[in-house]
Amino acid sequence: MVGSNSTFRRVDYIKITIFGFALSALWGSLHTIVIPARLLDFVAASEKSTYLGLLTFAGLILAMIVQPIAGTLSDRSGFGWGRRRPYILVGATLVILLLSGIGWCGSYAAIFLIYCLLQITSNTAQGPYQAFIPDLVPGGRRGVASGVKSFLEIGGGVALIYPIALFMDRYSAGEGSSWLWLSLVIPGFVLLGAIIATILMVKERAGAGGAQLPLLPALLKSFKIDVKANPDFVWFLISRLFIIMAFTTLQTFALYFLMDVVGVPDPATATARFSIVAVAGMLVVAYPAGRLSDRIGRRPITLASGLLGALGIGLIALFQHSYLHIILCGGLVGISFGAFMSSNWALATDLVAKGEEARYLGLTNLATAGGAALARLIGPVIDFFNARSPNLGYTVMLLACFTYFVVGSFLILKIKRR
Repeated sequence: MVGSNSTFRRVDYIKITIFGFALSALWGSLHTIVIPARLLDFVAASEKSTYLGLLTFAGLILAMIVQPIAGTLSDRSGFGWGRRRPYILVGATLVILLLSGIGWCGSYAAIFLIYCLLQITSNTAQGPYQAFIPDLVPGGRRGVASGVKSFLEIGGGVALIYPIALFMDRYSAGEGSSWLWLSLVIPGFVLLGAIIATILMVKERAGAGGAQLPLLPALLKSFKIDVKANPDFVWFLISRLFIIMAFTTLQTFALYFLMDVVGVPDPATATARFSIVAVAGMLVVAYPAGRLSDRIGRRPITLASGLLGALGIGLIALFQHSYLHIILCGGLVGISFGAFMSSNWALATDLVAKGEEARYLGLTNLATAGGAALARLIGPVIDFFNARSPNLGYTVMLLACFTYFVVGSFLILKIKRR
């Protein structure tokens, strides 16, 4: 089991981050393939981007609210078997039970409700889980730990996409609902395995949590940031918000972009291939970038990764009618994202307040989920401009992504702490 900081071993990096692999496998398949394809059962094709954007926007707003609250409750908990694992067990188990709702729902309103509940329960587990690194990893090795975390989360994000894309293409072709159910059962089993592994292999320090405020004041404090005392954390959040918006916009509307602009005959499978190439780029750099950030600092790598992402978006715009070129550009964006995730998360663990690790890392979700939510709002903009000129909306989308990358990259320079 994971022990104290002085006995932290290489295998312990895997033990404290394996749960992130499963969460990424779940949400990667849902956001990229399952939900976009399932929505076409309920909404008109001409309005698909709008409905997808509104659905995921609402769910991610809930994620922004839930994760800091769950982190605050976890910080102040005093369970005998740890502050984090009880929330992981309860939240993730409810996620598994709710997954079947995506298969049973028969309307847009129903899938809207299920998606929101999935966000609530998933983030109840994720907020406390994220505190494993500042809780258990020595300060000088958090870049390595963040690299391992990013590597596993990136790998999880793509691990199930290709087979589930094949299943959902068959479902969309009218070959039976069994393909949809298979696409839901597989992520559920992966998550179940990660729950068991985390509960059994991670050993937290037992005892009381942080300052024991009464429950209501503690919950109200969940979203409090002392701007004067910690301006670096505020700039970190704003910078992360913009860069997450760029990545998420591209991921969310990739299937529709490939369908409408490139004209691929198998959009789900084509999107899966794009994602796999992007993830290959992420995996190549995730661990080295985290390790390098322990040596030269977090800011240089985060800045370079954001500007590389902007370059990748510019090349996609230039070669937007060539699927091969888009695939290659996807690899470039993937390299950018892998370096960003490792170095930026290591920076987050550096900036958290002692005794409030889960709350502060939950507050990063204001940028992570907030950026992902705001990214979805471009859906109606895409449909608006597409209605005026064929595929003009996707050009606007790429311009927005480019701008997000550049702004987010240079805002990282506002962080002064080294």
